[in-house]
Order: sequence, then structure tokens, then C-alpha cells
Amino acid sequence: MNPYDLSHRPRATGNAEQIVQWVRQAQSGDREAFHRLADQFQAEIFRMIYYRTRSRMDAEDLTQDVFLRAFKYIDRLVSPELFRSWLYRIAVNRVRDHHRRQRIKSMFGLVSTDDEAFQETEEMAVPPEATRQMARSRFWDQVRDIMSHLPRMEREVFYLRFFDQLSIKEITAAMQKNESTVKTHLYRALNKVKAAAEAAGLGEDDL
Repeated sequence: MNPYDLSHRPRATGNAEQIVQWVRQAQSGDREAFHRLADQFQAEIFRMIYYRTRSRMDAEDLTQDVFLRAFKYIDRLVSPELFRSWLYRIAVNRVRDHHRRQRIKSMFGLVSTDDEAFQETEEMAVPPEATRQMARSRFWDQVRDIMSHLPRMEREVFYLRFFDQLSIKEITAAMQKNESTVKTHLYRALNKVKAAAEAAGLGEDDL
């Protein structure tokens, strides 16, 4: 039986102390505690993956896979307070693997790489304020093109900071990079996004 199921359940909410407690309980084999963790983070992990795959079906599958892997390896997490960034690390790696497979398939004509049908919708699990601002109707058509021209590390750090609302400390843990490296990539990405926005005739209100 699947130990983690994305079926609808009453949403659990907890503060930092409660989350650490759930992690420790889950590491001791408490499945209900892990379900509470899944309820807590499912929406934001789904949103994170959806932004990067532009496919609801792929996002649902990958989200479930992220939590299955988290359930399987949670006993390896040394610092329970870093559970969120650890979860994002798993998600980042799963998305990277997904894109790698898609590129291989596209080389053999097995999938279409056309993303013209992608649109941001209200189904994206209540995006945070930064995402709502960046997803304004005038800007969203530009942001995909801007992101596609950023190097992978700059794009990922930018997404994690402004779309997923991770702190610099959480990003360093999720990306397994030191803080200065993360800040450098973020600074470069910010400058490029601002320059692209200005070139597109967008003002500060759009950003």
C-alpha cells in the first residue's frame, strides 16, 4: 500500500516547533505525523513543480514522488528544523530529472516541446504575494521568456527566492551551495530580470 497518498485530506497546519516534532515522530515510524507534514507542504511543493513543468499532470505525479522519497529517506535527515529546505532539495532534483528525461524524449520526437498552451491559472494553490505580483497580466507573458534565457543556477535560485519564498539559508540547503554562491546567482538573476523587464516596457508596479 502506498504510504503517501495525495488524496484530499483535512489540511494540517503547524508552527516551526510543531513541524520539528512531526519530523521526529515521522523518523520514528509515525505515518500519521508524516501525513501532517505532507498536508503542511503539499500545496507549495506542487506549486513549485508546476511553475517548472507547466503541466498539472506532471506536477501531480512529481509531487507525489517527492513525498514518497521524503517518506522513504526521512530517517536520514539529521536536522529536523531543515525539513522544508530538504523537501525542496528533493523537489529540485526530481524536476531536474524530469527535464532531462523530457529532453531525451524530445530528441527522438516522443514529446512536444511547445509550451504555447501554458497559462497561469487560479488552480495554482494560492500563490504567495511575490508570485501574484510577478504574475500580473502584463508581466506573466514576459516572465517565461526571461526565465528561459537565464542560466540554470540563476533561474533556480530566482524561482526559489521569489516564487517559492525560501530564505537565503533555505536555498543554500536546498541547492547544497554556500551562501555567497547563492547570493551571487541571485544578484545576477535580479539584474537580468530587471533589465529584461525594462526592455519590455514594464515598470516597478509590474514587478
